[in-house]
Amino acid sequence: QVQFVESGGGLVHAGGSLRLSCAPSGSIFRAYAMGWYRQAPGNKRELVALITSGGSTNYADSVKGRFTISRDNAKNTLYLQMNSLKPEDTAVYYCNAPTGGWDSTLVLVSWGQGTQVTVSS
Repeated sequence: QVQFVESGGGLVHAGGSLRLSCAPSGSIFRAYAMGWYRQAPGNKRELVALITSGGSTNYADSVKGRFTISRDNAKNTLYLQMNSLKPEDTAVYYCNAPTGGWDSTLVLVSWGQGTQVTVSS
């Protein structure tokens, strides 16, 4: 069964940077668009960055210009470079392959554990 393993989260001060990684198992990675989602306490899970199999990217307005999504198909790894972090970026971050629209949380496989990002003010 394909699963996703997210890593790279941590505690940083506002203005700091983190790079998240996602290593899907199996062979689906190269064929699908991949996304980074986040969920803060009391909030719905939201898609914040998307990259297609061809490398085109799209971002939520809240992270545009600060976050960069990338993929290394040779390494089967998805990345999210997060710069200029703000306290409102605090959330658990997940990766998955979206199967619905931007506002949907329909995804290809079961959610992983995610990685916690905490930004202090």
